[in-house]
Amino acid sequence: MAILKFRVYLEEDDAVYRDIVIKHTQNFADLHFAILKAYEFDNKHQATFFRSNDNWQRGREISFDKYDKNYVAPPLMMAETLIGSEIRDTNQKFVYLYDFDKNWSFLVELINVSKEENPKIVYPSVSRTEGIGPQQYGTKSLLGNKFADIEEKYDLAEAAEGFGKEGDGEDEEEKESEETFGEEGTEEDF
Repeated sequence: MAILKFRVYLEEDDAVYRDIVIKHTQNFADLHFAILKAYEFDNKHQATFFRSNDNWQRGREISFDKYDKNYVAPPLMMAETLIGSEIRDTNQKFVYLYDFDKNWSFLVELINVSKEENPKIVYPSVSRTEGIGPQQYGTKSLLGNKFADIEEKYDLAEAAEGFGKEGDGEDEEEKESEETFGEEGTEEDF
């Protein structure tokens, strides 16, 4: 059984991505839910995949449901379409759209095919996470909820109190320099 590894990039920032491993016999609905889970999105909105080429042009649509929009050709249904049946190339690409109002766009690229299934993994599974994913509903801050953990760990609220006044410590530095080099000596004299 083939295990496929897809890299799922956030379209706006290719430094933010998730690697997802999935069996070739699983369907696109499984991949859809794995992407949502990897990016911590809910599953309340419309979603669709497009088969793509190296230039990320959208081809055949693989939709979660038949939506009220114009289709060039009737879409394949995610729940009925096996991932292996849509792999045409060793670096097959798909464009994944989620929440047509917000227009979340992800680039999905096949990066590895393996014949060895790991019995300890429940497929599909996230095998790698890079970058901080976006907030689905607005931006609380750059780090989202993780900022509170960082603030608590490093106690950033007290950082402002750690600064001294201008001129503090100059007397000590002068004394050290006099002891090392003599009263009139400088480092260049030695």
